[in-house]
Order: sequence, then structure tokens, then C-alpha cells
Amino acid sequence: MDICDGKKRRKVSGGVRGCRRSVAGKMKREAGMILRSLKVEDNNHTEPMEEEEEEEEDDDCFSISFLRSDRLEPAVVMSPRYSLLREVGRGSYGVVYEAIARKTGARLAVKRLQCDAPENVELALAEFWALTSLENRHQNVVQLEECVLQRNGLAQKMSHGNKRSKQYLGLVEMSLKGERILGYPAEPCYLWFVMEFCEGGDLNQYILSRRPDRQTNRSFMRQMTSAVAFLHKNNIVHRDLKPDNILISQKSGSPVLKVADFGLSKVCAGLNSRNSEEYPAAGAGSKDSNQNNMGNINKFWLSSACGSDFYMAPEVWEGHYTAKADIFALGIIIWAMIERITFIDAESKRELLGTYVRQGTDIVPVGEALLENPKMVLHIPQKARSSMSEGVKKLLQDMLAVNPQDRPDAFQLEVRMDQVTCAS
Repeated sequence: MDICDGKKRRKVSGGVRGCRRSVAGKMKREAGMILRSLKVEDNNHTEPMEEEEEEEEDDDCFSISFLRSDRLEPAVVMSPRYSLLREVGRGSYGVVYEAIARKTGARLAVKRLQCDAPENVELALAEFWALTSLENRHQNVVQLEECVLQRNGLAQKMSHGNKRSKQYLGLVEMSLKGERILGYPAEPCYLWFVMEFCEGGDLNQYILSRRPDRQTNRSFMRQMTSAVAFLHKNNIVHRDLKPDNILISQKSGSPVLKVADFGLSKVCAGLNSRNSEEYPAAGAGSKDSNQNNMGNINKFWLSSACGSDFYMAPEVWEGHYTAKADIFALGIIIWAMIERITFIDAESKRELLGTYVRQGTDIVPVGEALLENPKMVLHIPQKARSSMSEGVKKLLQDMLAVNPQDRPDAFQLEVRMDQVTCAS
């Protein structure tokens, strides 16, 4: 079942169209109150735990230490393996907290998704399935540490395809049927995703709070391309690439991009299985095997119009597209980043990176404009004083081709991106 995010919105504020799934982050003050503990189960264990594991069971999930408000749902409480310090972001179906691992002191991000309706369950399971399907890590894809399913005072560590967990199977059934299943209790149900914390914010915040820097742009272009190539090699189409969903980690001293938010992603099942030795690192694997995998994923057709308006390819608006839609979205992001093209989001009022086409006093997403006028010529670069090289210009034109067959696949893009960024 394809995952989509409802109907396309047409909210206009000051002549600017609104983006779908925009996130207005709300910061909450710390309150230092540790809440009572709930019983924790690990649905991966069918036999009694060893003594060492039993000692850890009382220190296995979350404690919450922020100030409650009317906007927060009833407090979710589990035995404290992680302490939630503050709220750092809130979307239409989930909340993200900064957290700390109580044993190691490591900073983490914890995303809580409420599974109270089939559409929310679909989004939560899509993210879970995408992140758990990755057999290897990639430095430019956000890392999932663990996922916990919590309902009715019981927390279970999630494992993909676990047939022993009635709660997990109930969520899957609800997602597949598209309706609340008969007899399923109405108590709040949550999925908690524990992930690496990215202290540098998202790509919008990072780029727009600093002076233009060509070296940073080149590095980010290579990193984003490498991440998308890795996902496509692993049969995952992201379907919602945008600056909001690209986070920045600065733990190594230099900024490292992390593609995140896989709620609209699609794991293209049925393609050739991956060999775990084939993709040990970014760009690894033989040329032939990579090309074969790219060819397979680009033959997998999707039909739900998903994503955010300003980054959607023409064919996504029509609802018949492949992984090449991710290449188009990446082209929009890179173009906007290099030339610092922005718009004001109608819902959050934030300034966001995004390229568009002007039609009178209105601005129109590039993909929608190309769908209406396939012969339209995109003026790349837009700004007269742009420092964009001819190589980058030609690559962006190819990435934004109206016909998906004229765009490079992710493997070809990775090779060409290395060439143009080294030459510029």
C-alpha cells in the first residue's frame, strides 16, 4: 500500500503557496519531574532473560522531564532508560524530543508518533520499515537506535515482522485495512523512535544562518547525493526530500548531513535481494551490481501523490512515478541552496529554501509548472551574479528534466556530482 499525506493543500499567504506537512517546532521548558514507571516487555524474547538482562529491565525506556501544557497529550511514562529533556519539534502526527541515555550520557533524538488512526499508523510503520530494512549504516542517513511500541501500560521493543506481538500485528492490520480493526482497544498507542541527535538543526536553518560558502555547498551536494544513492541501492524511495528533512550533525567538527523523516518512504519489495557485502559503505559495490539495482528500483511504479509541493516532480502530481522523483526533489534543493532561493511557508511563516516559478504575483512549484507546460525552459541559474559553474548548471537541468527518463539515476548522479564538484 502506498503512503500519502492527504489531499494537496492550496493555502496561500501573501501570494505564497503553503507546503504540505510543514512543521512548526515548539520548544518546551524543562521541569525536572521524573514520572512513574510502567512495565516493560521485550517482544524479541520468548525465554527468560539472563540475569544480566533482568537487571537491565528496570532501566529500559523513557522518563519525561519537561513542563506539561495543554498541547501535550496525557503523559507517556515508561521505566527510565532515556530522559526526555525538551521538545524540539512538532508535526501533524508526532513530537520530537531531545533526550539523553541515562547510562552513557549520549544525546539522542526521540520521536513519539501517536498511532490513533490508520493514516498515522501507515506513516509510523513506513518509517519503521524503511529504517529497519537497512542492513548497513550510512553516514548521511539518520541512524535508528531502537523502536518501542507502547500501549495500555505496556512497552515492547519493536522488531520487524514479529508474529508474536499482537500489538504489532494489530497495527499492521489497521494499516493494511485502512480502518480501525474490530475489537482493537481505543487506548492511546505510540511508537517511539530513538535516533541519533543532530544538534545543527535542519538544512534551512544551517544554510540561511550563515554566509554563502562554496566549499560547504559542494560538500553538501556530494553528501545528499551519496545518501539518495545509498537509499535507492537499498530499494528505498524517500518521497519527501526537502530541507526540513535533512538534518545537520556537527559531532565530527565539520557539518555532516543526515537524511531523515521516512514517514512517506516506500520500501520497494520484490526487487533483487541485497547482498550485505555489496553495500558496506557509501559508493561501495561493483559498478554493474549498483547499476542493476538502480535499474530495478526505477522500474517500480508508485501511484500516491506524496511529498511537499515545492519539491514534487511533475509525474508525482499526476500520481504515476518512480524513484526518479527523488532525483527531481534533490535538484530543487541543490538549486535553492546554491542560489539561496527561499519562500515563506504559509503555515509556519518560516523562510524555507525552495525553487519556484513566478506566475504574476503568485509563485508555483517547479514540478507543477512543468506539468502544466512541459516545454517550459528553466532559467538556471536564476540570479545574474550566481557563481554556479557550467557543470553544475547542466547537471541541475538534467536532474529537473520534465521526462523522468532524461534524468540520471542515483548511481549516475553520484558519479557526475563528484566530477562537477571537484571541477568547480
